[in-house]
Amino acid sequence: MARTDATRRNNEAGGTKEKVRDLPASVALLWGEQEQPTRGPKPSLSPRRIAETAVTLADAEGLEAASMNKVAAEFGVSAMALYRYVPGKAELVELMVEAVLAERPDLSAAGPGWRPRLTEWAHRLWAVYQAHPWLLAATAMRRQVMGPAQLAWLDAALAALEPTGLTAAQRHQVFLLSVGQVRNLAQQLVDFDADHDREWGRLTGELLDRHADRFPALTKAIAEGMFAPAAIDPLDFGLARIFDGVQVLIDHAEGVSS
Repeated sequence: MARTDATRRNNEAGGTKEKVRDLPASVALLWGEQEQPTRGPKPSLSPRRIAETAVTLADAEGLEAASMNKVAAEFGVSAMALYRYVPGKAELVELMVEAVLAERPDLSAAGPGWRPRLTEWAHRLWAVYQAHPWLLAATAMRRQVMGPAQLAWLDAALAALEPTGLTAAQRHQVFLLSVGQVRNLAQQLVDFDADHDREWGRLTGELLDRHADRFPALTKAIAEGMFAPAAIDPLDFGLARIFDGVQVLIDHAEGVSS
């Protein structure tokens, strides 16, 4: 939820004045367009090196571990020394996202057609989320500053959808549905705890044994293997259902125009 002006004033009154981000400077940092000093000693670090080190910390311990203090300690410098290269944690996280999305996905090997290409795109993105679970929190649905790598992934998805004949707004919605499927699985990955899952299963089983008559459809589904290991990949299953609907939309648009 966005903070109101009243909230900002209250924070300032309480001595917790918010730092206002310099968004143009953040954009310049992400796009490598910031002015380079012409005098003084050559910088010993770089935003890229700092981001890569932060990614390593986040991969091992989560996003909170990638603090300015901990990243600085990896280089044997103070946190203040990092501010010469990265203004703050928000900018650092944006650089981290750029680092893990560094390569635009090449979808040419997926074959012709929007469906196999967008499927391949989703699988590539899912692989990134699996390798970097903190990415879910780092790319929460907000108007964050986006760098060229993040935009390249969006561009690749929209390019796959161009032959569909869908409007730009519809292509964007299909992109959002595809991302949502990946992020839903990423959330399940982050939330999963094997010990808790076993205990939940045991307790739920005991409850249903006692109250099976109150939940007949649920009891029947569980008995038929509702929670058994899925024979189909959940990503493929979800994408297939989404894309089936998209194909109906495409067919309808073609029928109207003919």
